Amino acid sequence: MTDTVKLVSLAVATPEHVIFQKQAVEASARLFADRFEDFRHLARVFDSAGIEKRHAARPLAWFDEPHGWHDRMQAFAEVASGLFVEAASSALRQAGLEAGDVDCVVTVSSTGFTTPSLDAQLAGRMGFRPDIERVPVFGLGCAAGVSGFAIASRLARNRPGTVVLFVSIELCTLAFRLDELTRPNIIATALFGDGAAACVLRSGENGLAEVESTGEHLFPDTLDIMGWKIDDGGFGIVLAQSLPPFAEKELGPAVTAILARNGLRVEDIDRFICHPGGMKVLAAMESALSMAPGTLDHERAVLAEYGNMSSPTILFVLERAIRAGLPARAAMIAMGPGFSASCVTLRRVA
Repeated sequence: MTDTVKLVSLAVATPEHVIFQKQAVEASARLFADRFEDFRHLARVFDSAGIEKRHAARPLAWFDEPHGWHDRMQAFAEVASGLFVEAASSALRQAGLEAGDVDCVVTVSSTGFTTPSLDAQLAGRMGFRPDIERVPVFGLGCAAGVSGFAIASRLARNRPGTVVLFVSIELCTLAFRLDELTRPNIIATALFGDGAAACVLRSGENGLAEVESTGEHLFPDTLDIMGWKIDDGGFGIVLAQSLPPFAEKELGPAVTAILARNGLRVEDIDRFICHPGGMKVLAAMESALSMAPGTLDHERAVLAEYGNMSSPTILFVLERAIRAGLPARAAMIAMGPGFSASCVTLRRVA
């Protein structure tokens, strides 16, 4: 049996509530304009974000009231559970498998948590075997869609025939803060949405694509670029204004080094599939990776329809790229807290 790992299936899911960008800016103005003098200046980000709508774990009215940890994590447990089941079940159906066929499940999220972890809480509902191996991962942020995919693929490669289920779930809107009168909080309000994605990976199988290589790069002395500030009220966004110029300057050399460790060059990549953190970040990534402006069209389409959902967003982009037809070699790229960059290269299955 070959030890090459295949992406066998991919499914995406979103919560039922939809917030259009016009509604988001109107609600934000109502909640912030009288309390935050810079709001009207910052509100331009709602128009420049390239987002038309996003899905949310709770209806728009929920965000009018303050919420603490209990409300936020109760909402996370409820909605994330439903999205896990929906996305995972769909991915398994596409693969022609049942939950009892899964040997290992890798779950990533940085916007909420439960203990026991979601995979344990949902084991009976899904129909997982008692001997399933569980790998819940927290804290990788926007990069987790690629980093978690890489972890799942390495687990599949190390045990040929093993069925690995990878699930990415983020409910970014639950981190919305009424009490944070800051630039990062307003930008987060304009950018972030909720969603989930699931993949089945297995070695020695036919599939949608072959996982060729994985790699990461951790930039030193960059802890203040992106992350959470955690206090009694919940998560508070840390988002440096320097992110787009940092990405434009530093991403290219980092990706070049990751690819070189796997015997590849940037020129070997026919299509970069990138996490759409925002319009400025996409433009920076195109510049850093020597792409013509506007090349990342699937990324902009996903951003417009769903917003930045953190980790699952790149899997929404990958799903579109697969439907459009993958080139011979593609590379998934995402950046996240650390500050870090993750890369996975995929080969088209003949």
